[in-house]
Amino acid sequence: MEKKQKESKSKSAKPAVDSEEKKELHTQESENQPVQEQEVQEMSEVEQKELEIVRLKEQLAAAQEEAASLKDQMLRDRADLDNYRKRLLRDKEETVKFANENLIKDLLQPLDDLGRALQAAEATKDYEKVHDGVVMVNSQLYSTLEKNWGLQKIESVGKEFDPIEHEAYQMVVDDSLEHEVVLEEYAVGYKLHGRVLRPAKVKVGKPNV
Repeated sequence: MEKKQKESKSKSAKPAVDSEEKKELHTQESENQPVQEQEVQEMSEVEQKELEIVRLKEQLAAAQEEAASLKDQMLRDRADLDNYRKRLLRDKEETVKFANENLIKDLLQPLDDLGRALQAAEATKDYEKVHDGVVMVNSQLYSTLEKNWGLQKIESVGKEFDPIEHEAYQMVVDDSLEHEVVLEEYAVGYKLHGRVLRPAKVKVGKPNV
């Protein structure tokens, strides 16, 4: 009888222990669950940061590649600009060097004519031909410069003195004059396209006032 009571007590106590163990296990599982969730969350944040780092590295590489391309383009543009400036400088030097090319060409024919006149005078000892040749070349030179280059003589003798067109080398008083007049021309003055290139050197008569 006592043996049966002991077995009964033993059977009734065992479920009580199992229930407590289950509660404890459930409690441990409940306590471990937030820890696991936190670990998963931390791993997710690490992965996100790693992905962000990868993305930033890609952006940096792209930016560096673009910067290198822009630098290369800038260097090419600078080289092109330097070459353009050098070419402009060469063109300018060439223009200045040969600016009077057409003028020289126009003067070659009168120069040839003068040379032939001198040769003829030397051969015949007829120096009257030298005079005629010089007169011809002088006329030819002026005609060429006037027609092709806009050269124009300044009329002086008998004209009223103009300080822009005339340079007074001598002044004389003349009671018959009412205003200053050019009496004599020492050197011909010229205009180029209407602008005074060289004033005439003249003798000027002025009234006695």
